[in-house]
Amino acid sequence: MVFALVATAFIGTALASPARLTPFTSLDVLGRDVTLASGCSVSSSTSCHNTSAVSNLCCFEAPGGQLLQTQFWDTNPSTGPSDSWTIHGLWPDNCDGTYEQNCDPSRAYTNLPSILSSQGASSTLEFMQEFWLDINGNDESFWEHEWSKHGTCMSTLEPSCLPSGSAKGAESLPTYTWLSNQGITPSTSKTFTLSQLTTALKTESGGFTPALDCSGSTLNAISWYYNLKGSIIDGTFVPISAPNTGSCPSSGIKYPPKSSGSGSSTTTSSGSTPTTNPGGLPAKDICKPPARMAQPSVVFSPWGHGQHKLWQCPQ
Repeated sequence: MVFALVATAFIGTALASPARLTPFTSLDVLGRDVTLASGCSVSSSTSCHNTSAVSNLCCFEAPGGQLLQTQFWDTNPSTGPSDSWTIHGLWPDNCDGTYEQNCDPSRAYTNLPSILSSQGASSTLEFMQEFWLDINGNDESFWEHEWSKHGTCMSTLEPSCLPSGSAKGAESLPTYTWLSNQGITPSTSKTFTLSQLTTALKTESGGFTPALDCSGSTLNAISWYYNLKGSIIDGTFVPISAPNTGSCPSSGIKYPPKSSGSGSSTTTSSGSTPTTNPGGLPAKDICKPPARMAQPSVVFSPWGHGQHKLWQCPQ
């Protein structure tokens, strides 16, 4: 059914492996599932680069043509492998940095594990259960939230745009490995400058700088940016540098290890000793001090939004 294909396509597209695959290469992360064919031309325009209006939004992502693949490094409790960042989601920002949300309540699906299983995407689900985790264990609610809030706003995933098939993966962004390659690993004593972190990631990614977010001075979130050429189903992700640096300070940034005594910390097959970091506060889904509130009055949601506790802004 169309709703199953839409949900499966979005979930599959957001599964950018944080640890195991080659950077910025179009890959079938799920290597095991059938790939959707969008029918879009390989010469489709790149999102946010058009000079005139595009009528076929099945093959041109708009208005959300600036895509963010956001990951978390959380430690309290620890979730996911000890040598890998975990997934928050794939967000379609507008080209000016604003964004739409909850665009189609009629496609706010539930029971996504059953949808994936019924579409033959059990390997997708297994990947999600390892790398796309909610800090309080409410994984399914977290996936549903990400789809409803962000996935329903992707023009190339409109039901009328979809053929039959299953899901295709997107890019690999092995943040942990890239930092490690440049001599930056989690530590209980070392601190880093923002320049050290961004330079390391720019070097490893082939020239692209992500946005880094911190809770206080503790690194816990990273967002990689793209434009999209064609459909999100099987188009080309075009990496770009982030339009902002994020919320981390210029120096004294902590990158602590994941503790082995909490949550679901494990080690990937090619990883190192289990090592945890306080919950993330990405700017996308929160009202975060100090940028938006000088004297924040906040409470924590009982529902952990992905890899962090969700800040609630007072009305």
